Amino acid sequence: MKKLVTGILSLAVVAGLGLGAAVAEEAAGGEEHGGGTPHYPIHKPEQQDWSFAGPFGNYDKGQLQRGLKVYAEVCSACHSMNLVAFRTLEGLGYSDAQVKAFAANYEVQDGPNADGEMYNRKAVPSDHFPSPYPNKEAAAASNNGAAPPDFSLIAKARGIERGFPQFVFDMFWPYQEGGPDYIHALLTGYHEPPEGVQVAEGTHYNPYFASASALAMAQPISNDQVTYDDGAPQTVDQYAKDVSAFLMWAAEPHLEDRKRTGFMVMVFLLIFTGLIYLTKKSVYANKEH
Repeated sequence: MKKLVTGILSLAVVAGLGLGAAVAEEAAGGEEHGGGTPHYPIHKPEQQDWSFAGPFGNYDKGQLQRGLKVYAEVCSACHSMNLVAFRTLEGLGYSDAQVKAFAANYEVQDGPNADGEMYNRKAVPSDHFPSPYPNKEAAAASNNGAAPPDFSLIAKARGIERGFPQFVFDMFWPYQEGGPDYIHALLTGYHEPPEGVQVAEGTHYNPYFASASALAMAQPISNDQVTYDDGAPQTVDQYAKDVSAFLMWAAEPHLEDRKRTGFMVMVFLLIFTGLIYLTKKSVYANKEH
């Protein structure tokens, strides 16, 4: 039995080393853009310091409000959030009156009216963030054939999986910030392609893009483009962090409640386990073994 366990552990170590070497080889291949199929993203996103990370993390309401401002003034020109209702913005610390005023900045289609025709009206808190385009075909036609994705769940849909050995630690300390890390890296990762690398006309080089070395979306934001009222830095890096945090909230608005519930469940299970152990000792204390 001891030999069997030793053999299994040896195989696991060898497999891990082989996997690590393969990952390193893939990364090197992606960097060089030559000799085989490149692997994307070319650069892996760097892990950022998020307030909502970890089992006791929570959202920074100020950051979320700044992220909403970035989305409303920049991202909403191309990207919808069809699954997010305006009324949920109360979770960012806004009052009911503020939510109504914010929703009124948008127009949504309603109807039909008494004449059987559709019409536009100002949005109300029960409406969802509308799309800037009437349909996907119009969105694609306006963006070089690539329809901008909806942002409702983008922070949960665009995470990059981590390889060996990080995924081993993720089993015990879950890494759930891959989406925001990826969005931040993408927004801050635009630069000129390195020498010898060509990108298709109408695309823009970004080594953090998960599907290719370049994407149709040009760099969407620049320094001082959005004015902050709280004195936060008006830089691309800060804009990217704020809108990434906001999109994480949009995808998982109940994250804080889920973490609190999970913590209480773990405390209950620990107490319950202790009570079971004490009960077992009490029942079998006077029994002969």
